[in-house]
Amino acid sequence: ELMANLQSRLQALWEEQELVLLEVRECAKWGEELEVLVRDLCKPNEFERYMMFIGDLEKVVSLLLCLSSRLARVQNAMSRMDGNTEPEEKQSLNERHKLLSRQREDAKDLKENLDRRERVVSGILAKYLTEQQLQDYQHFVQVKTSLLIEQKDLEEQIKFFEEQLENLKQSIP
Repeated sequence: ELMANLQSRLQALWEEQELVLLEVRECAKWGEELEVLVRDLCKPNEFERYMMFIGDLEKVVSLLLCLSSRLARVQNAMSRMDGNTEPEEKQSLNERHKLLSRQREDAKDLKENLDRRERVVSGILAKYLTEQQLQDYQHFVQVKTSLLIEQKDLEEQIKFFEEQLENLKQSIP
C-alpha cells in the first residue's frame, strides 16, 4: 500500500514536471522573441550586455539552488548523527557543510552582482522599449527565475520519492 502511494505520488510529480517543461519551452520562445527585439533596437554592446545577463541569470540561479539543496542534504545527514556515528563521517560532514556554506555565500554574492547588472540592463532597455515591452521583459525575467526554481524543486521531490521507493523495495524480502 505504501509502495502504491509512493508510486502514485511519483506519477503526479512526473506529470507536473511535464507541465513545467512545457512552460519552460514557452518561456524560451518568449526569450527568443525578446532577444530579437533587443538585438534590433539596441547597440551591439548593449545587446551583448543583455545576452550576458540572461545567460548568467540561469547559471547563477541554478548554482544557488544546487548549493542550497546539497547543503540541506548535508544538514539532514548531520541531524541524524549520534553517538554511534564514526568520527571520520562526522568530520567529513562538518567539512562538507563548511565548504558548501562558503560556496553558497559566494553564490549569494554572485546573485547580488547579477541583481545590479539586471538594474543596468533594465536602464538600457528603458531607453529603447515601450513601457509595456519593458514590463514584458521584467515579467520574463521573473517567470524564467520562478520556472528554474520550480523545476529544481520538482527534481528534488522526484529524487526523494524515487529513493524512498527504492529503499522500500529493498527492505521487502
